[in-house]
This record gives sequence, structure tokens and C-alpha cells, in this order.
Amino acid sequence: MADILEKIAQLCPQAQVDNTGEIALVTVDDAQWHELARALKQQLHYDYLTAVVGMDWKDSLGCMYYLTNTDTQEMLHVKVATTDRQHPMLHSVSDLWAVANYQEREVYDFFGIVFIGHPDMRRFFLRNDWVGYPLRKDYDASPELNPLRLDDEQNEDYTCSWVEQPDGKVKKVDGKVFEDDEYVINIGPQHPSTHGVMRYRASLEGEIIKKVDVVSGYIHRGIEKMCESLMYPQTLLYTERMDYMAAHINRHCLCLCIEKALGLEVPRRAELIRLIMDELMRLSSHLLSYGCLTMDQGATTAFFYGFRERELIYDIFDRTCGARMSMSYITIGGVVADVHTDFLKDVRNACDVIEKNLKEYHKLFTGNVIAVGRMTGVGVLSHDDAINYAITGPTGRASGHHCDVRKTHPYSLYGEMEFDEVLRQGGDSMDRYMVRMLEMEQSIKILRQACDKLEAEGAQGEFIAPKVPKMIKLPAGHWYQQVEASRGAFGVYLESDGDPKPFQKPYRLHFQSPCFNLIGVVDLTCKDNMIADLITITASLDYVIPDIDR
Repeated sequence: MADILEKIAQLCPQAQVDNTGEIALVTVDDAQWHELARALKQQLHYDYLTAVVGMDWKDSLGCMYYLTNTDTQEMLHVKVATTDRQHPMLHSVSDLWAVANYQEREVYDFFGIVFIGHPDMRRFFLRNDWVGYPLRKDYDASPELNPLRLDDEQNEDYTCSWVEQPDGKVKKVDGKVFEDDEYVINIGPQHPSTHGVMRYRASLEGEIIKKVDVVSGYIHRGIEKMCESLMYPQTLLYTERMDYMAAHINRHCLCLCIEKALGLEVPRRAELIRLIMDELMRLSSHLLSYGCLTMDQGATTAFFYGFRERELIYDIFDRTCGARMSMSYITIGGVVADVHTDFLKDVRNACDVIEKNLKEYHKLFTGNVIAVGRMTGVGVLSHDDAINYAITGPTGRASGHHCDVRKTHPYSLYGEMEFDEVLRQGGDSMDRYMVRMLEMEQSIKILRQACDKLEAEGAQGEFIAPKVPKMIKLPAGHWYQQVEASRGAFGVYLESDGDPKPFQKPYRLHFQSPCFNLIGVVDLTCKDNMIADLITITASLDYVIPDIDR
């Protein structure tokens, strides 16, 4: 890392480099940012833009960019800011990392920062007639300013970009989402196969898709804004209400981030229990994905098979913490209660049953001529595009992207577990399906090892750290933590201003969800396929709407 920072200093002498934190921080002026970003990607191979976090530091507005070198898995983050609060502008990096397209639109939506050179500077989640930028610290939340509107939101047929001229001035250039002669149909947000309130506007030529415009935000709840008014333990429940099929995993991530900031050591028994619950959650999620993907193609029987096995997992959750969906089980320092006496027996039984029935799943659907015809070669996502769009999880690994956080940045006790990262190379809908099927086998392998380790520990270990402060107060600073959630890398950015008040609240809490990136490739993967294939492709991407509309 010292060598990398030295090269950065040579590439951009004006940049300030701080290597004292967990991840090296580079602070650069916007005037030098785009050139430095190009060098970071092309010369230093920081080819994966992990996260873009919009920030309001009161005296300035800006972004924290988290970058990863996919060869070495080294991370660094870059801070870029502007002091102009009236007309804040930063240079876009969407031409370097395609994932920045939607990420920067989100920042514009909530902070009002215009990105120079961005091709589509529209709001993404909020209505186009929304007044103000909610994540700014001076945002006026008066209901009179944004009353409940009962009229339909107009389609956004026009967009704009801000282009820098040779003389340095920035000019607004208007554009169109669709041309006048394009045939555009609407899919969703009530369509059952969009898997929730997601809306697509698709341009067709006959039955062939030429472009898909994603319209999101129908259930956006402003979770990140609400977290700024809550104490740290109160923020935990929102992680379970994003990707509800990764509830334990997402909550684990936020706890890890807070524990890192506190310097809190979690007991081994508690971490083993957390890991088991995470993998049970992953199994449950992949079983649901199997059921939904098969049902979207007419295989109703397969849908019920997947739900049958999920009940075994939900029964374990129910007996362990009294809930089946939003469990609120993992907490800061460990878990809220120890496992019940039959816990290990139940987990092992679930593993045996699911492992046995996976063969039945393959017999029923995987080799079916209709399934093979509808998924093979359909919705191809290349390896380079998977990295460029920051596509992780089973979808990324189906394109050969080595991105399993449990392997690349081991957390919890995953470093002790023996399991394989499932990789495929085709990147089509069939490969995405197969990765999830094979990952269930690996989760079962992990669960059996974890059960053996927990049994060897005996019942004497602590299930929560003995010295968890009653009032969580963090020092001033910022931290980033990521885990391997059911659908990819889930990240938490936490910034504290070190407020000495007893009821301390996060200054900024950002959730980097994998599903938000997944919808970024809907247009890419659906283009030049038939309209009927859109359902197959989006089902194979396996996004969850609340994880997008945070």
C-alpha cells in the first residue's frame, strides 16, 4: 500500500494522503479528481468502484469514493468536495466506472450535487417535482414544502447533462430519454414478475428490446435520513427491512461496523452463532430465488418445493429468537440470546434435508428443455461488465468475477471455514441460476463445520460481549464494513462527529446495497433480447426492491 500511495503522490502532487486509518484516504480537489480517477483505474488497476457515498460536512458537500483493486483486493477511498452549497458541482466518473451512473444520480437526488459530464442527470428515487435534497443537514422537512401529492407523476421523457466547455464553463445540454419514433411500453410497478414495485419503460423494435429505462423509488422510506435521528442500537432494525432475505447478514454488517469503531471484541461463541444464522439466511434466500425464477417460467411445482424447505429454516429462526422474518437477533456485541438446546440438531437436520432435495430440484427444473432454452445464452453479462458495473454476489460470480467478500476480505470466522467460491464464466441466466444452486451446497458445508465448532465450544461461552456500553458513543471518524449478503457485497459507511452528548446519533449512515447495482445492468443484459426474456433475465438477477429503495 505504501508503494501505491507513493505513486498517487507522483500522479497528483496536490492530493493529500492519509494512511493512518484502516483504509488509506486520498483527498483531492475536484479540478484534479477526474484525471486522478483515470490514473487509479488504468494505471493502478483500481477497476472496481465499491461505493459512492454522498456527504454533507456542513462547510462543504461531496463524496467518498471507495475503490478496490480486483487483483490484490486492496482498497482505498477518495474524498472529493465543493464548498459551493448553492450550485454544487463535481466531475462525474461514470465514463470510467459504469456503476457510477446510478450511484451519482442517487447523490444528486439527495444532496443536489450536479455531476459534470454525467449523461443522465435526473432524480432517481424521488418525484421530479420534489422540493429540496433530503440528506442535506439544512434540509427543510416541512410538510407544506412537499405535501402528499395525489396526482400522477409525469413520465420523465426529457433529461439533461452538464458539459464542460473548452473555456472551463459548464453548459446544460438537454436530451431525451426516448426518441419520438420509439415504441415504448410500460412494465410494472404492479407487474407480478418485477418482484415488487419496480417499473421499466422498454423501447421495442418488434419483440426485441432496444432500451430499458428503470423507474424506481415507489417504496423509498428514507432509511438513511431516519438513522440520523436515532441512537446506534435503534438503527439496527432498518438493516433487516432492506433485503429481508438477508436480514441477519445485513444486521451483522452494521454491528461489525459499530464494533470496529468501538474497538469491541465479540465472543467466539457469539460469532459462531452469527455465522450460522447468516448461512441459514443465505440458504433461505437462494431457495426463494429458485422458487421465483422457476415460477416466472411456468414451473409452479418447483416454486412450492423451494418454499417447503425454507420452512425448516424459518422454524429454526422462530425457535431461536421468536420471529420468522424480521428477527432482530444479532446485536452490538453478539446476539440477544443464546441458542435453544436443539439448535445444532435442527440445523444439521435442515442441512441433510436440503442437500438431499437439491437433487430433486435439478431433476425437476435444471435439465428441463424449456428451462435450458429460455436461460442459456440469454441476458449475458461479461466479466469486464460485471466489474465495471460493480455486480457482485451470485450474479457477479456467474460472470467469473472473484468477488465473494467471505474470501476477498474475510470477516467474522469465515477465515476458519473451508469452502469454495463458486465461479462460472458464461454470465448468462443459466449460469446465474447454477451459481445459486451450487452455493447452497457450499453453505451446507459451512454450516456443518460451524456446528461442529460450536459443539466443541460447549455451552460455557458468552453469547454477548460482557462490556458492551449501555450508551453507544463513537469517537470522531469514519468506518466502512462490507459482508457477503445473499445478493452480493453489502456495505455500511458510518461517520461519527464524536458528539459528546450521551444520546449520540450517527452523523452519516449509508447502506451500499448490492441490488441497487443489479438494476444498473437491466438495460445492458436485456438489450437485443426478446421482451419475454426480460422476465427471465430480471428473475436471474434476483434483486429485492426494498434493498434498492432504501
